Amino acid sequence: MRKPGPPPEIPPPLELECLKALWNLGEGNVRSVQQALAPARPLAYTTVMTVLDRLARKGAVGRRKSGRAFIYAPSISREALRRVAVRQLLESFFSGAEEELLAYLQGRPEAPAAGREHLLDASLDPALL
Repeated sequence: MRKPGPPPEIPPPLELECLKALWNLGEGNVRSVQQALAPARPLAYTTVMTVLDRLARKGAVGRRKSGRAFIYAPSISREALRRVAVRQLLESFFSGAEEELLAYLQGRPEAPAAGREHLLDASLDPALL
């Protein structure tokens, strides 16, 4: 039997969709998250309940009891998760070299190692950052 490793930092797509719904709602029960997802991705109530329970066990959302239902709220901000995602992208595809990532985002070919220190000094389009 395989030992469980640490959970991935970026949630899988369906968990991320539920988190996005909660970020927009602020907080909500299973039904409100299901309804928020319905236009783009209609899911069964039990599917959303399972995903929110998973997120709660991972610590990505908190929950409190309200009557017979749980009310879920995100424990991690959208901005914090974006930072994690960009860091993973940087480490995975650019070997941690921020200059190479910036050059890629600007549509420039990969700069030679000698010229990399000047990439951050160039004026950047703020929309790319």
